[in-house]
Amino acid sequence: MFKVKKLFPALLLASSLFTSSVSAHPDNSNDNYKNRYIPVQLLGINDFHGQLDVYRTIGDRKAGGAEYLAAYLNKYEQTNKNTLIVHAGDVVGASSPVSSLLQDEPTIEILNEIGFDVGTLGNHEFDEGVDEMLRLINGGEHPKTGYFEGANFPYTAANVVDKETGDPILPPYVIKKVNGMPIGFIGVVTTETKNIVLPSGIEGVKFTDEATAINKAVEELKAKGVEAIVTLAHVPSHSDQDGSNASGEVVEFAPQIDDEVDVIFGGHNHSYTNTMVDGKLIVQSYSYGTAFSDVDLMIDPKTKDIVSQEASIVTTYHDRIEPDPTVKNMVEKYSKDIEDLVNQVIAKAAEPITTDADVSGESSLGNLVADSQRAAMGTDFAFMNPGGIRASLDEGPITWGELYTMLPFGNNLVKMTLTGEQIKAVLEQQWAGEYPRILQVSGLHYTWDESAPAGEKIVSMTDSNGNPINSQQQYTVTVNNFIATGGDGFTVLKEGTNQVTGPLALDAMIDYLEQQDAPVTAPEVDRIDVQ
Repeated sequence: MFKVKKLFPALLLASSLFTSSVSAHPDNSNDNYKNRYIPVQLLGINDFHGQLDVYRTIGDRKAGGAEYLAAYLNKYEQTNKNTLIVHAGDVVGASSPVSSLLQDEPTIEILNEIGFDVGTLGNHEFDEGVDEMLRLINGGEHPKTGYFEGANFPYTAANVVDKETGDPILPPYVIKKVNGMPIGFIGVVTTETKNIVLPSGIEGVKFTDEATAINKAVEELKAKGVEAIVTLAHVPSHSDQDGSNASGEVVEFAPQIDDEVDVIFGGHNHSYTNTMVDGKLIVQSYSYGTAFSDVDLMIDPKTKDIVSQEASIVTTYHDRIEPDPTVKNMVEKYSKDIEDLVNQVIAKAAEPITTDADVSGESSLGNLVADSQRAAMGTDFAFMNPGGIRASLDEGPITWGELYTMLPFGNNLVKMTLTGEQIKAVLEQQWAGEYPRILQVSGLHYTWDESAPAGEKIVSMTDSNGNPINSQQQYTVTVNNFIATGGDGFTVLKEGTNQVTGPLALDAMIDYLEQQDAPVTAPEVDRIDVQ
């Protein structure tokens, strides 16, 4: 009996300006409490992804955009002279064209203008390789954009080390002084980076256990007399609005790390977190600049330790503030540099075509992308990883810029030959990771059993004409070069034979849309069933 398909509930952002706050502090009834302790404010973001000119709708209200994020951070910074602004990685990568077409230099320049104080690496900082990542941070030449000065604030990464020397490629921690009080910041990035970035992007480096790296850095900080310690972790976390039901890798390793760590900024899964675990405050503020974490600390000047911590997640609603004029002008300048290309109309959508997935994991936009790739390479089937599709298409004109925002990674298509048995093995790998990664398919129909154990979930497979997939027969398949090399854990694809590299996924989509005679409609969501 097949279940009726329904939409996965979207993860809702905070519906009010402030969420419920979570705090830990000693008895502060003493009148001298405020005078004795030094108030410090940390304002943090995660997973900005270069969304300089992209707004999101939360309910019926707009949020996000660099000029609004800047205005909020500046406003909150004015409330406490002891303020540091931080980020937990993925500030670039999968960026909108206004940033990515200029090598993401605009995003770093805007973070410089806002006045960020320290940041760490996310997996997307590695998209174009270690050298390009370090150029954005430290400055240097690029053949397309010329010389770039880099970030004017430090980065820290304790668990990214050189394969040959074993030394961290960036400082494992950064010490910032606020009103005479030293605060240590330790950066880590998820070890899953090795599975979700092209091998060329992480060549020469390896990722060590996050908790082990944090504890080693803590010992070094303590030896220097630093007692107030914060971790910037591009590692998943989640909680309910009231702090309950905390989950994710940060929550799991929090009890394993030294209790001198008082605050952990999470990231990577674009979620909400505001919770206490093992005496440590854990926060995460969604993604794309739609919110930020406001963490308020009290530091004892005698012990130099954090004695209380409290946080709120603040949504960057446009109707609560005027945009920052300087940042607004910067974004407009970058946009003008690329406007002729991004405003080019490629096609027209008769209706919204979205990444909203049904209970099986299938989406109409995923189907459209897979169809374009199968057509470009002339194969029996095509598989598209959902994480490679970064935005939906609205009804109306479809511009080059919208398509670039949707498919920003610059991946080439790869044609290969797989047996039916290998295709089943690829599909089984959708559940091999920490969470399901349901491939978007073209030319194939299959059914999976949600109650079956991993490795035994695929119930049946047919081609689009209803013919069963023969385990010994050979079929041609199109994928992108990210998953062709084992990205997202699809290691079976590395076994594909007769591999031929094709056009960019973006170019394949543009060609496919230009060939459509009528306005483009959303493909039926009828290729994957779940029982």
